[in-house]
Amino acid sequence: MSPGARAIAPITVRRQSACAACDLPSQPRLRRWVAAALDGRAPPADITVRVVDETESRSLNRDYRGVDRPTNVLSFGYDPPPGRPTLVGDLVICAAVVAREAAAQGKAAEAHWAHLVVHGTLHLLGYDHQNEDDARVMETLEAQILAKLGIPDPYAVA
Repeated sequence: MSPGARAIAPITVRRQSACAACDLPSQPRLRRWVAAALDGRAPPADITVRVVDETESRSLNRDYRGVDRPTNVLSFGYDPPPGRPTLVGDLVICAAVVAREAAAQGKAAEAHWAHLVVHGTLHLLGYDHQNEDDARVMETLEAQILAKLGIPDPYAVA
């Protein structure tokens, strides 16, 4: 390793598709976005990105958050296997909601996917946006990560 280079923790990202949506991000793109969010913030990671339809998203959002509507992304963290300092979790992303939001916000679909993967991954790391201070921290970090990926700030006012 060259001087000043950092070792990168191993990251496993799996993609599950549980809907008929087309034009979904590839597994390598998902991994790139997760890796960008984890960069220097986590030990090795094992994350599954499950792409779902509105029915499954609504059901999970209702059951786990008490909100009876589909949502863009849900994050589910799990305890790591014994003796392994691994970040383990699932991101559940509703393809139809992502497409609808991207169109409504005038954003490229891929940029919105990247934002939601980064957003969900930061939730797995413990970031939240339940109050203004926490939201400001999380949104600033998201914008910084996305900028490194060449993606515009999703919170910038046009």
